Amino acid sequence: MVEREQIQGLADELKDYLYSNVVEDAKLVQKGLVLYRQNMVTQLQIAEGTITATVQDVMPAKVKLETTFLAASDCTCPGEGLCRHQLAVFFSAYARIGSVTDWVSEWREPVREQRSAASWGLQRAKDLIKNNGVLAPNYERWVETFELGFETLLTSKKYTSPFVVPELFGIYQRRIRASAPVEQEWRLLYELVSTVVSFRKLAELSEQLGHDEEAVNRAYLHLFHNMMQDAEDLTRKISVQAMPFAFDEFIVKLKVDVLVLLTCTAALEYERIYLYRLLWRELFRKKDWLEEEISLVRNQFRVLEEGKNPVPLMVAEIHLYFLLQDDERALKLIDSMVDEFSVPYLSYWVEYLSGLKAWKRVQPLIDLFLQKARRYLEALDEYRSCAVFTRDLLRAMTPFCANNNRLDLYERALLATLPYSFTDYEYFLFERGQYDRWGELQAFVGFNYYDLPKERVKIIEKDRPEVLLGMLHQTAQREIDQKNRASYRMAVRHLKKLRTLYKKLKRNDDWDYFMTELLERTKRLRAFQEECQRSKLI
Repeated sequence: MVEREQIQGLADELKDYLYSNVVEDAKLVQKGLVLYRQNMVTQLQIAEGTITATVQDVMPAKVKLETTFLAASDCTCPGEGLCRHQLAVFFSAYARIGSVTDWVSEWREPVREQRSAASWGLQRAKDLIKNNGVLAPNYERWVETFELGFETLLTSKKYTSPFVVPELFGIYQRRIRASAPVEQEWRLLYELVSTVVSFRKLAELSEQLGHDEEAVNRAYLHLFHNMMQDAEDLTRKISVQAMPFAFDEFIVKLKVDVLVLLTCTAALEYERIYLYRLLWRELFRKKDWLEEEISLVRNQFRVLEEGKNPVPLMVAEIHLYFLLQDDERALKLIDSMVDEFSVPYLSYWVEYLSGLKAWKRVQPLIDLFLQKARRYLEALDEYRSCAVFTRDLLRAMTPFCANNNRLDLYERALLATLPYSFTDYEYFLFERGQYDRWGELQAFVGFNYYDLPKERVKIIEKDRPEVLLGMLHQTAQREIDQKNRASYRMAVRHLKKLRTLYKKLKRNDDWDYFMTELLERTKRLRAFQEECQRSKLI
């Protein structure tokens, strides 16, 4: 029973690790199958947590599979990562508890489903185009056609694999574009409406199929991001052209569909908010529309079911206040929100107001941003996420600080986001010639002298050599504390460099005093004393 559980666990992990629709993974599985079916696996042994065997390939390879932690597995072949020998051993082990053919068939299921999806969709799309032809400009008919096409191609078929979705959605989009109006201005609006409706329908379908965040990320998150980019391109083209009066009715109805994005599903929070803010910023700019939308958003918030995510509605209200130039209410609402929910969205408004060159409006928002940034980073506590947030914060602030000569504010942001802003702060201090603080920063991060960029060390040795003294002292002491011959040799290298700098600064007495004290403190470290004598430090 234990053996079966081990092998089954490894089988499940390999299914998640390998993608049947990735050419390299498919080839790897095929090569492993060939070795297994040619009976090249010998000396198979299964113990608790490990499976070992020898694979007779061009050169014999010894394989060790860790059933509880696949990444710790090993093979004596020169390849890196998962190799064909490890897969051959897995197949030999799996044959003891089940059918290898069945495992491979289940693993390949997404590819087969995608191929089937293509045949479903092509046939249905062809029929729909034949029946409907090119649609005349009519908002309700457009939406009805989009929804019917989506449900026919993506909802009616029984499937659960997320890998089917991109294939079907691609066919659906081709069908929609084939029915677009011929006139350029109507075509742009048609495609924008289809993008909003398609985004909502796909988000709802994701929830209906029970696809969690990981499944969506792996299989079809790119579809949402493509639609976000399409919407940005389309709104830009529409906003620069003279819109016919007939557009007004369509724009008013589109506003209603855009509001639905905020509550249509629990997932895809960032993507839904992005699309909402984009469309209101570019298309729905009338004051009475903005004021009416605030009332609608508040009503949605009041009737929101318990346990539902309120953040999209709160961010939407803040955005509408900024568009109305009612910054006081916007900032007050931001301040009332939990940092975890509000802070990730602040850089957008900093960049938006900076793009308008509304510098007086940017300053209070940046102050609030910096006030919340440190607490947010501490709560986030994941290095990559913190680094991405820091990069976005600094990028958003740069135009304001550059145009208003507020380097002090930029440095405040760099300090508040250490250590994630180290690279930017190090460059900032060095370029301004603040070598003392540059050295303190290097010591704060924990760099040794020989970790420093050589080009910068040369400049500092020439202009401000005293900056390097403290770091060399620390580095030498760390090596001495290791108490082994190799570290003593490294310590002596640092000490010789120290001696050179002290002489350059004409502080020979300080060097002599330091060295006398050091030798007295380390008189019991015979090996260190010997290295000092050998290097003529004594």
